[in-house]
Amino acid sequence: MVNRQIPDIFRRRASFFDWWRVFCFKLWQNWTMLYTAAGWGGRRSQRRRVKREPDFALEPELFSAIITAMSQGLHLSQRMSLSQVLAPQLQQSLALLQAPTLELKALVEQEVQQNPMLEEVPASEMEQQDRDRDEGSPANDPNDLAEPPADVLFDPTTEKPASAPVDNFQAEFEKMVQQDQEMRDHFSQSSLPIRQGPEAEERRQFMFDSLVAGTSLQETLLEQMRFSELTDDQRRLGEMIIGNIDERGRLNETVDSLSFSSGEPADKIAAVLKIVQTFDPPGVAARDLRECLMLQMERAGRQETVEYRIVRDFMDALSKRKMPEIAKGTGLDIEEVQEALKRITCLEPHPGREYLPDDDRYVLPEVFVTKVGDDYVVTTNNEQIPHLRISNLYKDLMSQADTSEEGVKAREYIREKIRAGKFLIKSLQQRQQTILNIGREIVQRQREFMDKGRAFLKPMTMVQVAEVVKVHETTVSRAVSNKYMDTPQGIYEMKFFFTSGIQTSSGNGVSNTSVKDMVAAMFAGEDSVIPLSDQEIVKMLKEKGIMIARRTVAKYRAELNILPSNLRKVY
Repeated sequence: MVNRQIPDIFRRRASFFDWWRVFCFKLWQNWTMLYTAAGWGGRRSQRRRVKREPDFALEPELFSAIITAMSQGLHLSQRMSLSQVLAPQLQQSLALLQAPTLELKALVEQEVQQNPMLEEVPASEMEQQDRDRDEGSPANDPNDLAEPPADVLFDPTTEKPASAPVDNFQAEFEKMVQQDQEMRDHFSQSSLPIRQGPEAEERRQFMFDSLVAGTSLQETLLEQMRFSELTDDQRRLGEMIIGNIDERGRLNETVDSLSFSSGEPADKIAAVLKIVQTFDPPGVAARDLRECLMLQMERAGRQETVEYRIVRDFMDALSKRKMPEIAKGTGLDIEEVQEALKRITCLEPHPGREYLPDDDRYVLPEVFVTKVGDDYVVTTNNEQIPHLRISNLYKDLMSQADTSEEGVKAREYIREKIRAGKFLIKSLQQRQQTILNIGREIVQRQREFMDKGRAFLKPMTMVQVAEVVKVHETTVSRAVSNKYMDTPQGIYEMKFFFTSGIQTSSGNGVSNTSVKDMVAAMFAGEDSVIPLSDQEIVKMLKEKGIMIARRTVAKYRAELNILPSNLRKVY
């Protein structure tokens, strides 16, 4: 008979020490029985165990339940760990460094709105400072407000100079708040729309009505379907078909799958599909390339032409450019087949291409490289970056001798905002200087590229530039991210200049971009009747001292969108 006192102890909610004492005793008891049953002890131990027969023993299931109960539950413990956390100011500095010009301008404007101590320097003052700098004026202007006032650290509660103003700080602060509110009210009232005459309103409405938004392919097809003579059921099926047309103009589903999903007969869906395929642009709602090309030629009335026959009967051979097979099947000469192929290439394989959204990106160069004489001058784009300074309005407020609680809080608030503004100004200046140093190092290492072009681009890594600029590699990566450089050879992304190299037989390095341009030039100058293979390109590069594998040439050819030699051959 097994005694079950342990569960009773738990039910009575005994103290921890009682439970622990019983648990340790049972654990020792079961371990002793296991030790004896395994035969590890001698006869004397066995006799001793038999004489001291336990009153009760733990079952294996109960023992496992106790162990599980001990391992589960909440535990409170202390531990020490060492972790690296970026300060908020450092995070702000890294964000400013990584942001391109347009994003940087938005970030700075947001900081100006949140920090009343900051103000933007007008363009007229910046031009005057540039002229004074060119005329040889001293660089350190005592009235320059790019830095916070000198008396920011002055504490009027401990010392008070004789020339300090004696006005009440609270009164001045309330006056400043009143002026700020009046300015806000003035700008809010001035921004209200002014009622103009009927002619001006008509011109304004005409201008807004003239704005045309881009129309998608599905909207164009639905608009054409509304003007078609279709029944309500056909319109519903037409909307389902148009909804399954992708941005290329292809129908992604088959008639059987549409019939299964909608529960309509397949012949009825096929009849509506024929109507949708008559919409503009020609070739829309085709299920494959063959049907797309045939629909376009049918729309143009070219069903009896050679190219229509080739697309209809020899599409597989056409995709592999097997001209002899097509010529044999059609009974035509290879020259006639090639002329028909030229006319086929004038068709549109993706009818929805013209309705795709415009993905043109407009960029502002961050660095300008200008050739002056025999040297290159590197400058940064400072015109698009707001120039900030600490407002002089708060200078006198910081020097007021108001010892009240509100005055002390106001001075502390102003002091913190001035420190934040000063750090922002310093971060902007450091950002521009870092980008300028990286740009100068790029120009110095890529001098032949600036003179001759892409073929003379040299291999360069970020580690090499970081060692010269005396920053970390990750700082260089952030500084060149989404930044562009205006060079005499065109506008390039700054990451374009960081490429790995291929060792030549002479020991010099050649960048991957230069090798790719060489491969493109070799393919462009080949004989179309006997096109160059990848192995022949490898031999030609080997003659120039560039040792690369054939698979590397195949990779470059794929990146250049050049077909294999068997598909480029002209008969």
